[in-house]
Amino acid sequence: MDPQQILERYRTEINDELGAILAQRTSPLYDMMRYHLGWVDAQGRPTGEGGGKALRPTLCLLACQAVGGDYRTALPAAAALELIHNFSLIHDDIEDRSPERRHCPTVWWQWGVPQAINAGDAMHALGRLALLRLEERDVLSTKVLRAARMLDEACLRLCQGQYLDISFQDRLDIGVDAYLEMIGGKTASLIESALCIGALLGTDGEEVIERFRRCGRNLGLAFQMRDDVLGIWGEDEIIGKSSATDIQEKKKSLPIIYALEKATGQARAELVGIYNKASLEAEDIAVVRGILDALGAQMYVQVKAQDYYRQALAELDGLGLSSPAQEELRNLAAFLVEREY
Repeated sequence: MDPQQILERYRTEINDELGAILAQRTSPLYDMMRYHLGWVDAQGRPTGEGGGKALRPTLCLLACQAVGGDYRTALPAAAALELIHNFSLIHDDIEDRSPERRHCPTVWWQWGVPQAINAGDAMHALGRLALLRLEERDVLSTKVLRAARMLDEACLRLCQGQYLDISFQDRLDIGVDAYLEMIGGKTASLIESALCIGALLGTDGEEVIERFRRCGRNLGLAFQMRDDVLGIWGEDEIIGKSSATDIQEKKKSLPIIYALEKATGQARAELVGIYNKASLEAEDIAVVRGILDALGAQMYVQVKAQDYYRQALAELDGLGLSSPAQEELRNLAAFLVEREY
């Protein structure tokens, strides 16, 4: 099945679960959340749109189904993952000073930093409450508690990864191992927990749950590497934000780390000189892109992403399972390392 169809299949039920969580919340604070999710405009008027890809909740539901569970049981967990992911995006936009996401002004740009922090904090709390709705689906309390621990630990790793990402911006000594530690938290932690929690809610088999966890981690690493490519070479109109931002903010994404390790002579001197500047101009960004292209950085990163993608699929192969949901999980995984947005 086409990956877009897979992402769309559960969209209505995911949104219904999110809508039920927000239904009785009438403060304008929650309209800021609905705005960020793409449901309403800045004046609170419905847009008829659905926001992001809902990737993490979809992975959770697919994992549950792939191990023989009923995906509907996992809907509260899927909603929780989407809320936790979006809380992190609201805060990430503040930290990166990003004025736009998904072709719209970001929450902090629209309402200011203090209120955006409030909205992000409240969305985190709602994510925790959403997970407790698993009890209404007759999930054993021991599994609910375990899922909550998984999600909290993932959220903590996410924050640790974001800390590293910010701390790397003014450093030029970041290697691949440090980069992997950073994205293992910032990005892979939630994708890992999505597959792990989904499997937990569909089976009692510990080996199965563990393999889905490792699959999720490898897939999350591959996903971020593809994001690094799009963050420099993506089309602005497709990715929904400026492809100059990662360089402008001096992010130590994998293409930059590779270039800092491989560049020599004048190219290295230019690269180091630019990254030692307090702020970068448009011509600096063009020079950096030229150096990256000359070194073949885009191909290097894409090959690394494909390697982690293959490791993710190997975990699924090791289970010896065969089901339509598992094949759809494979299709979605392939999309994640080849996508254009």
